[in-house]
Amino acid sequence: MAEPARERLRVLVVDDHRAVAEAIAMAIDLRSDMRCVGVASTLAEARAVFLTGAPDVLLTDVRLPDGDGVEAARRFTELNPDLRILVLTAYADVDVMARAAAIGACGILPKESSISSVLTAVRRAGEGEMTVEGSVLSALLNRVHPDHPAMSPPTVTLTDRESEVLRWLSQGLDPQTIARRLGISVHTCRGHVKSILAKLQAHSQLEAVVKAMRLGLVREGHG
Repeated sequence: MAEPARERLRVLVVDDHRAVAEAIAMAIDLRSDMRCVGVASTLAEARAVFLTGAPDVLLTDVRLPDGDGVEAARRFTELNPDLRILVLTAYADVDVMARAAAIGACGILPKESSISSVLTAVRRAGEGEMTVEGSVLSALLNRVHPDHPAMSPPTVTLTDRESEVLRWLSQGLDPQTIARRLGISVHTCRGHVKSILAKLQAHSQLEAVVKAMRLGLVREGHG
């Protein structure tokens, strides 16, 4: 008996440049595994689409005509805690990155990212995986480490294997690549990631990495 087809990932695209949002939406709709439930160029439009379209993934710009995209995303997660968030930004603003990580965003993408990169990030967000460029992640972790010294003693205890997985996550690797490096199955690796998120009370891999940094559970640059 054939397995039932997986439901397509529902995506809401928010960008103050309508043409950009519509181009991304068109590319999404060409995929068999995802569909765009709406585009918006303001927060007011985004809220209306969010309430009717029930998106799984929110892809949002930061600076919008009527407010802040990251703050809006935080409010949306209060209505749907399972919402996956991807933040598009034209500025290398570490404060924006930190706020995005704090609300559990799955990824931070430069606005000049290719359509292919955006689609890959959306797919990975749907699977709960992190998408952050190495330079962005390094900037974020460099900001976290000096400003937030390790708590002593750590309030979270990880197994040796979880610590290994976390170390690779902090370098931007995805679970598939980590699994190959550690010689374990992807299923097992994802189980470790799930356990790490639970122990750190994090809503995304990115949030987990930042929290781990603050707790001194991982050191930026170790690999």
